[in-house]
Amino acid sequence: MKYVDGFVLPVPVKNVDAYRRMAQQASKVWKEHGALEYRECVGDDLNVKMGLPFADTVKLKRGETVVFAWIVYKSRAHRDAVNAKVMKDPRLAKMMELMKDKKAQPFDHTRMAYGGFKVIVDA
Repeated sequence: MKYVDGFVLPVPVKNVDAYRRMAQQASKVWKEHGALEYRECVGDDLNVKMGLPFADTVKLKRGETVVFAWIVYKSRAHRDAVNAKVMKDPRLAKMMELMKDKKAQPFDHTRMAYGGFKVIVDA
């Protein structure tokens, strides 16, 4: 059964284009190393009345939006193998180096939610 890594994170609206460029590069790295799908979505309808809004999950601040993202793999073992390759890729290392500079970070990674999920419905 397929496996998914999911992410929810806050991104300042002024940084959405920079985040998109970073995500486009990351998508190439993950896909080249075997990920089946790579999706990054920016918030559009976040003022919901049902459940716990994504905005609350990431403690959204004024001037920020939410990015909801996921990567699909064949299985958890496949995810682990792909991520091991991704973590050794020099393109990702370059992105991670940039993330060390708080001013260069396009988002606050300390408020990012992340997890791995077993797919139970694949319609």
